[in-house]
Amino acid sequence: MAKEVAGQIKLQIKGGAANPSPPVGPALGSKGINIMEFCKQFNAKTQDKAGKILPVIITYYSDKSFDFVVKTPPVAVQLLEITKAKSGSPEPNRKKIGEITWDQVKTIAEEKMPDLNCFTIESAMRMVAGTARSIGITVKGEFPQDVK
Repeated sequence: MAKEVAGQIKLQIKGGAANPSPPVGPALGSKGINIMEFCKQFNAKTQDKAGKILPVIITYYSDKSFDFVVKTPPVAVQLLEITKAKSGSPEPNRKKIGEITWDQVKTIAEEKMPDLNCFTIESAMRMVAGTARSIGITVKGEFPQDVK
């Protein structure tokens, strides 16, 4: 028989670096979830992605057990990594913080595809380009016509 789902928690944690301090501890502790058990499992599962910010969705059940799904890093974080910028532009329409190519956009879109709500790589690329534009990054060149 299936366990009864009590709720979900969404957090963003650095890979391999979950610890009981905020934001992890208070979020899980208030729901009665074993914080150290989550930290051990999360760190073991994300050792290969150490240092990258990873969204995680924790589903907890009425018997205080839990399971979690680790998603791919947010597009904005990946774009800032590529341009080596610390943060987005305060005025993205006036002050640009960097440039990327459509090939880099395609790489990010292919990596992020399972988590996006689109069906084609073209639409995923347009979503990534829109995020780039909103944080002050210019995409060089024209949108490629023969994307496969």
